[in-house]
This record gives sequence, structure tokens and C-alpha cells, in this order.
Amino acid sequence: MISRIIDVLLAEGFLDLSLEDVARKLRCSKSTLYTIESSKEQLLITVIRAFFRRAAERIELDLAASDDSKRIQVYLMAISRELAPASPAFFADLDAFPPTREIYRSNTRIAAERVRQLVVEAVPQSAAIDPTFLGAVAGQIMEAIHRGDIEADSHLDDSAAYRALATLIAAGVSASTERDT
Repeated sequence: MISRIIDVLLAEGFLDLSLEDVARKLRCSKSTLYTIESSKEQLLITVIRAFFRRAAERIELDLAASDDSKRIQVYLMAISRELAPASPAFFADLDAFPPTREIYRSNTRIAAERVRQLVVEAVPQSAAIDPTFLGAVAGQIMEAIHRGDIEADSHLDDSAAYRALATLIAAGVSASTERDT
């Protein structure tokens, strides 16, 4: 049921939807939704956490199956893929509702730290670019994506911005390791 709710919220956002609207779209009763959580606010928090948990699990599965030389790009492209179904209304509502804004912020911080680790693993210390610096830059861009700064400046939604970041970081790592050899 939670997976189905995720799909509705991704497509339509959630602040303007009532529980009755959600129930109607899922063809269930409001009482069914109340078996998950006791209020709309708690249901939203549970569902948004489930969305990010599911996304993180899928991303890590992709990463585990990836070629070592492409791990950063695979990771960022997987983030892009997971965010792609999310409508502008979903992102606007994530930002407008403080508990979900914090969930997204927290998940962005975790992902940024993961990218930093992947960069440090991928770039030799002797490379032309400092891997810690490159990881920090990636983290800053990820935070800017979360805040909406990238979309405001470039008109790229979060998914497209992560694809662009993957391309940028992969090019930087590739150029750095090629100069090193």
C-alpha cells in the first residue's frame, strides 16, 4: 500500500491532496489509510521516509553491481532515476512541509557524503585533482540541488541536475586519472 501511495504523491504532490483524495485514487477507504498512520501528517512523513528508503536501497543495489571505474556516475545517475518520477508539485510540497523538507535534506546529506567517499576511492591521491576537494564540490552541488538553487539558475529539475552532476564528476575523475597515468 505504501508503494502505491508513493506513486500517487510523486505524480501529484501531497499538500493539496486530502486523505479522501488519496483513498479515491488508490480505490481504498480512508480507514485503510488510517491503519498505516493516525493522521495525514504522520502518513506523509511515513510515506516520504519510505520513498527515500526505497530509493537508497535501489541506488545501493545499482552501485554494488557496477564496475569500479564507474561507481560515482552509477550512483548519481541512480539518484537521478529515482527522482525522475517526482513531479514539480512533489518537490514543491517536500520543501513547503517542514518535516518532509528535513527528510529530503537529511537524505541529501547522506548521499553527498556517499559521493565524497566514492570520489576519494576513485581518484588516486597523486591525481591532478584533490579527491577531497572534488567530493566536497559534489556535496555542495547536491545541497544546492536540494535547496532549489540549481533549478532556479539552470531550469534543471532535481533529476536532470543529478544527471548533469554525474556527467561533470565523471569527466573530472576521468581527466584527473588520465593525467595521472
